[in-house]
Amino acid sequence: MDFSLIVEDPDTVYKLVERRDLKIMEDHSGPDPSHVGRHFVIEFHGGTRLMIVGERVVESVLDTDHIAIEGKLDATGKHFAVVVSRFNSFITERLLAGVLDGLVRCGARLYEDIETIRVPGAFEIPSAARALAETRKYDAIICLGCLLRGDTAHYDVIVNEVTRGIGQSAQETGVPHAFGVLTCENLEQAIDRAGLKMGNKGFEAALAAVEMASLTSGIRRSASSFRKVGVGRRTSDVSRSAAGEKQVPRFARNDKAKKKASNKRRK
Repeated sequence: MDFSLIVEDPDTVYKLVERRDLKIMEDHSGPDPSHVGRHFVIEFHGGTRLMIVGERVVESVLDTDHIAIEGKLDATGKHFAVVVSRFNSFITERLLAGVLDGLVRCGARLYEDIETIRVPGAFEIPSAARALAETRKYDAIICLGCLLRGDTAHYDVIVNEVTRGIGQSAQETGVPHAFGVLTCENLEQAIDRAGLKMGNKGFEAALAAVEMASLTSGIRRSASSFRKVGVGRRTSDVSRSAAGEKQVPRFARNDKAKKKASNKRRK
């Protein structure tokens, strides 16, 4: 072999080689996309040989189905809680309508699978969401509210606390929380995001909740099957090495007594 070249997309290079009518001497991986890498040897007209090596580039989402766990937009058999702020109800009621529409379209039953909880304002959303998540009755929590910037710093304080509280509740309980709290400069922006030019953010939050609920259950199933198959040493072997075969500190060993006994036998 005269030269070797590492490339980022060997399949594209292979097509270029074919277009230039260069002679392909070897193609070890072939066109099968199941091979992660590909390398082949080409011969130039002067007889010089060049080996091309590289990892394949995934061209579509379908190619990654075997290595990715994804949630589905299927709410069948799942339960959802929707926390809605009564403050700025002109906007939040439209967000709620979008949520219910999205959940029902994904297969949730309106009265059996969806529970709506109303709180005074956006600041109370995280507390209610956490209480609901800790019941373990729901596959996802959807948080809806509307905050409009005013003339004071009150807006910034509330936005930060609500965002932090919802995120913290999701992380510590392990239950997905969909963020449907609008943070807008004025009422016009809020109206646009509650069903007009910018769509309905409640509907988008519902789809996110459905997908995350499906993803969470998928991850749990995958982890369960992974544990059943087992990797590396068996559990019994690991437990023996961790508990039954503990290292004894040198000062606690009975080496000196054994040496004395051995010396007596020799004498």
